Amino acid sequence: MSSDHACHMPAAAVDATWIKSGRSNPNGECVEMARLPDGKVAVRNSRYPDGPALIFPREAVAALVRAIRGGELEDLVL
Repeated sequence: MSSDHACHMPAAAVDATWIKSGRSNPNGECVEMARLPDGKVAVRNSRYPDGPALIFPREAVAALVRAIRGGELEDLVL
């Protein structure tokens, strides 16, 4: 995957350790992320661990985290 754009693949094909926030709810409706060897980040729904995984450049995930921390996305949850 040499693209700088998001793509997808079966989550079962991701050979990485999946992690989720300690603040996740216990119902299994969480986002899990995995750091890939090529520096990209995979994202999947924990409820469907064998479903699709979205693959993003690390810089895109870092920008999302900065936006969340900075309150830039508050309008999405109001």
